[in-house]
Amino acid sequence: MERKAKVSRRTKETDIYLKINLDGDGIANIKTGIPFLDHMLDLFTSHGFINMDLDATGDLEIDDHHTVEDIGICIGKGIKGSLGDMKGIRRYGEAIIPMDEALARVVMDISNRPLLAYRVDVKKQISGNFDIGLLKEFFRALVVNAGITMHIDLLAGEEPHHVAEVIFKAFARALNQATSQDLRLEGAIPSTKGVL
Repeated sequence: MERKAKVSRRTKETDIYLKINLDGDGIANIKTGIPFLDHMLDLFTSHGFINMDLDATGDLEIDDHHTVEDIGICIGKGIKGSLGDMKGIRRYGEAIIPMDEALARVVMDISNRPLLAYRVDVKKQISGNFDIGLLKEFFRALVVNAGITMHIDLLAGEEPHHVAEVIFKAFARALNQATSQDLRLEGAIPSTKGVL
């Protein structure tokens, strides 16, 4: 089964096209108009072994908010579309990733019960000219549209670039683990209910 999806979303605020392959090798072609977000998504695809083409334009003359949130919506829809009936996936994933002084933990359940618990407290919110506070909106939009319960915990960290980077790397590794196939399931839904 090919675990790929395409998503197009056009609003008065953004125009986004996404192609995603969960079983890739980390090749990305990302153009969001927000260089910092491009960098974070490049880390995500590389560390999650995901191939992704993303072309997004938005009302950046206002601020980055609409574009960041709508990209989260599209990636969430792409993940959900790639998983199809979710038969045979491990469902749960976790990762703890360090980078210098920063340490982040991401734990997820692909359960069709969207929830984001986001415990990230940093004094300085700006990296370059990007507000890393927008990452909460990105991940909230993503989990709602992917049907994921996800906990993101910053265990240590002060430098906002490092904080964002460890969160995206931990998210990538946790997602890779949760979406990987478990041969013991023999194609069954990973739930005692028989449905996710």
